[in-house]
Amino acid sequence: MVSYAGTRHRLVTTGMTEIDKKIGGGIPEGSFTLIDGQSEAGKSVLAQQFMWGALNSGFKVALYSTEDTIPSFLRQMASLSFDVTDFFLLGRLNVYPVSSSFAQSSQRAFDTLLDHMATLSDFNLIVVDSLTAFVSHASEQDTLDFFSAAKEVCGAQHKTMMTTMHSYAVNDQLLLRIRSICDAHLRVRVEEVGAQLMKALEVSKVRGATKQTGNIVNFDIEPHVGIRIIPVTRAKA
Repeated sequence: MVSYAGTRHRLVTTGMTEIDKKIGGGIPEGSFTLIDGQSEAGKSVLAQQFMWGALNSGFKVALYSTEDTIPSFLRQMASLSFDVTDFFLLGRLNVYPVSSSFAQSSQRAFDTLLDHMATLSDFNLIVVDSLTAFVSHASEQDTLDFFSAAKEVCGAQHKTMMTTMHSYAVNDQLLLRIRSICDAHLRVRVEEVGAQLMKALEVSKVRGATKQTGNIVNFDIEPHVGIRIIPVTRAKA
């Protein structure tokens, strides 16, 4: 745990030692985290790894998904060896599918999302996967207002929020401003290492980290395994 002004804060971890070391031990509770990157770089799986770690640490988790229905999300988690069915049945995990057509309705969608988040008073971690459909059709000001408002909710209600987003969804200048608002920023990408293409996680910042953060870790995603860390020396072999 980390302490701010005498208040004890838990950490949201992935449950994977290699990644948790890179993020300085974990994301401090009450933080707003952005995971961005290109398609097929592992944004959703990384968010799911955080959800798995949080559920097993006693957090209650809510997911807004433009990617999955409830059954497809439970199957997706099971395929990565994250069986969250019991957490879902016990009410420790809620899943809210969001249609892409609704997410594209700009300000109304942002407002509705924030209003619904405010009703989740007993949930500690809220994940949006993904925000791409929202920001792709919103004005720059609406997008910045949403990120600022979500961060205020984190601080005022002591919630931890995490959202994924394609980096191409906004222009470079807006992306820089969004990243500056967030407390933690994790970037994933597909890169060429030796003769192989593999995924990479870059830890840009984690405000309030209890330990020194790392830089880049390479990984792959395997069925029935989930995230598999690839040592750099092995990756270059």
